[in-house]
Amino acid sequence: MRDRRALDGMDEERLVRLVAKGDRGAFEELYRRTSPWMAVRLRRRCSDEQIVAEVMQETYLAVWRAAGAFAGSAAGGTAVGWLWTIAARRLVDAFRRRAHHAEPPPAAAAQLMAPAAEEEALAAGVGDDVGDALRRLAPELREVLQATVLDGLSVRETAVLLGLPEGTVKTRARRARIAMRKALT
Repeated sequence: MRDRRALDGMDEERLVRLVAKGDRGAFEELYRRTSPWMAVRLRRRCSDEQIVAEVMQETYLAVWRAAGAFAGSAAGGTAVGWLWTIAARRLVDAFRRRAHHAEPPPAAAAQLMAPAAEEEALAAGVGDDVGDALRRLAPELREVLQATVLDGLSVRETAVLLGLPEGTVKTRARRARIAMRKALT
């Protein structure tokens, strides 16, 4: 186990590589750095705190067990992106379990939440025209665009995540693309 000060200067990729070797201190540092934003992103997609807590636990258990499978920057991925991919898949699995047990997702709560930080960063970080077009999109279109484009989820995974029929996801994705194209021409 390494000294905490030694771990402070390491990037997340290096921490994951140390976790793969069974370094508990590296795991604790990785958790300390990534769990706050992970919880925020999960809460943005799910208002059920119990599900968020379960997904967090499953995600970091998977990280501990499978850190050796992280391909790293050689494969074009980042450690943070790898973590989010695990969490997003665990969240989809949680929604599937919920759907299997006939508990409908709380749709009203999703509309009451504030915009996610990555939505605001995306809108502010891209060119003026694109950012303006994103801000003008209806929230339900932006939500589908975020899940399919930013998070890389399939139509089916997006449907489960958002509690929508697959046809609705396809329609909203098409409407979002049309609206973006129209706004940018």
